[in-house]
Amino acid sequence: MVLTIIGAQMSTCTRRVKVVLIEKGVDYIIKPIDWTVGEHKGEAHLQKQPFGQIPVLEEEDGFVLFESRAITRYIATKYADQGTKLLPDPSDAKAVALFEQAACIEQADFDPLASGIAVEKVFNPMKGIPTDEKRFQYLVDTLSSKFDGYERILSKQKYLAGNEITIADLWHLPYAEKVEQFAPQVYESHPKVNAWYKELKERPSWIKANQA
Repeated sequence: MVLTIIGAQMSTCTRRVKVVLIEKGVDYIIKPIDWTVGEHKGEAHLQKQPFGQIPVLEEEDGFVLFESRAITRYIATKYADQGTKLLPDPSDAKAVALFEQAACIEQADFDPLASGIAVEKVFNPMKGIPTDEKRFQYLVDTLSSKFDGYERILSKQKYLAGNEITIADLWHLPYAEKVEQFAPQVYESHPKVNAWYKELKERPSWIKANQA
């Protein structure tokens, strides 16, 4: 079965899905959506994604799923027996709990700040809105303090949920690169975080996910 991903090749959240599909060795096609003409806000797309966002997964049987993290959980579960193992064994309650903890860290302690940096330095300027430098600096400083916690975790283990990679690690990549672009000092001042991120961004799956 070839999965269809409605999205844009180089969008942050579409690449979050692509990297997991590649890690799992799942065949897929990207069905492009034209942001420039507001196709994502058209009725046809809103029937599949009620918030007018991307990506959206479509299967041949009509199953539709949106939200990039939900899509990657589904892929990692459905194709658990192929490619890189990216979720813990569901029968291992402690491993599952540690994964959920890592997932919460990414969503609560990283994404709001890193995506905010991208908004200030990339998305707002694209709309003609100047960067709020005070807001940007707040986001950088707060993320740096959060990376203190990451540093403590990664000084004890290789990845956020333990010594095996999970989708929670991969979820960071799209916005982690924006942080590197605009605030590299937050990595430079956190050597364990820097090594973890360097390994993630050099994975062949991520390199391939960044190819249009």
